[in-house]
Amino acid sequence: MPISPQMSFLIIFVVSLTIFATRAIPFVVFHNGKEIPEVVKYLGKVLPAAVIGMLVIYCLKSVSVVTFPFGLPEFIAVAVVVALHVWKRNNLLSIGVGTVLYMFLIRVVF
Repeated sequence: MPISPQMSFLIIFVVSLTIFATRAIPFVVFHNGKEIPEVVKYLGKVLPAAVIGMLVIYCLKSVSVVTFPFGLPEFIAVAVVVALHVWKRNNLLSIGVGTVLYMFLIRVVF
């Protein structure tokens, strides 16, 4: 059953409003010079690394090291991302180069 244009618009509007609200609520709550709670500061420090770690595990969970190419494209790309990030400290650069390198390795080399 196809969705009507009105229903599509309503879905897009509700999703956009929800995303905007989740982004705006912290600014509204902590706007008037209120002190940020310690738990929020702590989560702001530890969650980015935890999320990146979880994404790495998720991406590498199905890598087979017993069949060709033995996980080499994945581990080469991960090593380049880590080395580039340690060297340049630029998330966009290291992730972008790692992604391009991985796609090159699986399409051309392996």
